[in-house]
Amino acid sequence: MKAVVARVTEASVEVEGDIVGAIDEPGLLVLLGVHHDDTAEHARKMAQKLHGLRILDDEQSCESTGAPLLVVSQFTLYGDTRKGRRPSWTAAARPEHAEPLVNAVVQELRQKGARVETGRFRAEMKVRSVNDGPFTVIVEL
Repeated sequence: MKAVVARVTEASVEVEGDIVGAIDEPGLLVLLGVHHDDTAEHARKMAQKLHGLRILDDEQSCESTGAPLLVVSQFTLYGDTRKGRRPSWTAAARPEHAEPLVNAVVQELRQKGARVETGRFRAEMKVRSVNDGPFTVIVEL
């Protein structure tokens, strides 16, 4: 499982002209990719890592501040561009495997008390964000 995590002052996801998820205060935008070998245990560990990640102001986390997260599924994080000019998607999980694991990360975050908004799985999404810093990290398990 892999995530690109950006510290943001606000972020939103639009699908077919409707905002389906948004945070309007400082928090994290999480672009989340699922590998074909990932399991429910990976989802649990990713949620724990995201919740406790100390990249907010003054080295704080969503866990310590209550800051929100916007989680957006992003299979393209597993695009392999080492050969040729066209990415290979063989490492990315198939949708029927990935969707439950993305949902598991979101559910685990919510069980920890996090405020979580989401995109819509398999939808054509427009993601908007105002990066803070900018401060962006890659989280891999």
